[in-house]
Amino acid sequence: MTAASATGFDLARLGAEFALGGEFASAERWGCGHINDTFRATWGQNGLACRYIHQRINDHVFPDPEAVMRNIAAVTRHVRARLEAAGVADLDRRVLTLVPARDGRDFHVDEDGHYWRTYLFVERSRSLEVMEQTGQAFAAGRAFGEFLVLLSDYAGPRLSETIEGFHDTKHRFKNFARALDKDAHGRATGCRREIDALLATEKKAGELQALCARGLLPERVVHNDTKLNNLLLDEDTGEPLCVIDLDTVMPGFALYDFGDLVRTGAARAAEDELDLTKVGVDVSHYEALVRGYLSSAGPSLASTEIEHLTTGAEVIVLENALRFLTDHLEGDLYFKVHRPDHNLDRCRTQIAFLHDLEKRGDALRRRIEVLAEEAGI
Repeated sequence: MTAASATGFDLARLGAEFALGGEFASAERWGCGHINDTFRATWGQNGLACRYIHQRINDHVFPDPEAVMRNIAAVTRHVRARLEAAGVADLDRRVLTLVPARDGRDFHVDEDGHYWRTYLFVERSRSLEVMEQTGQAFAAGRAFGEFLVLLSDYAGPRLSETIEGFHDTKHRFKNFARALDKDAHGRATGCRREIDALLATEKKAGELQALCARGLLPERVVHNDTKLNNLLLDEDTGEPLCVIDLDTVMPGFALYDFGDLVRTGAARAAEDELDLTKVGVDVSHYEALVRGYLSSAGPSLASTEIEHLTTGAEVIVLENALRFLTDHLEGDLYFKVHRPDHNLDRCRTQIAFLHDLEKRGDALRRRIEVLAEEAGI
């Protein structure tokens, strides 16, 4: 089977544009990402099988791929330098490594104008879609907190905003309202309950912007998409290795990262679960995430950030509900779907998760206060 017939792309030809060497052996689609086209390819080099990730950047989602690549190059090199200075071993498994194109750039543009990048494949690693045990929640919280700290002294050129208003939830609400008004695909009648639920959230959608306006949220370099599956774990020990999917690393707020980590790491079910009785907050995982996050990032966080961690979780879950329903109304243009009404199913789980977060909100906030005190923060 050729690379093109297996994947839809001629990855042998593509890979030859990067500084790989050797001969193409095989390729397969890789991961569960919603946005980019990702493939794991094996290349034979001096009798050894070497594996890489080839990824086509979605230029509909990321209209300036070169800005994306400038950000990723700056961030990965900064993190590598920090880890190397700290004496961390096995760096190629601890931070993503870009393979340069043969022209020296960090990307290749194919004959159709699409942007591609290549990373070293992080061997002996795996990712999670749903948290399996409480210890993993602590480790994930600690790892994403460490990522925040590693970038806390970044002093290079200001990172580009790769998706304008990515976590501007007020703007996301307006996009939802606009998509509802147009109802370009006649889908509104089939999701009236979800529409009504989200129309009632306009005030909550603006809560992080309101905190920012009051000067309570310092700007930081943050990941912005801390889904559980964006952390690679050692397949033998389960220890965190490497934070991946760096397309959205840019200026933002720590609450964005903590909120999205809760959205996937403290969820009792997958984000597209059909049985909504299974959806809600796993309190033990939530507490473990908080403990892990505070253990690494806590000393770097302002007291107002810690105070509003749960607010961040509520707003980010709401934001994703808005995004999923907007995409459903607009004809599934953004997120990849694998069945009819897939984005609507995703929206429903987010709404159910938000309602459970809100119901438990006061108790979760009190618990964070206790954990912060216990950590001496």
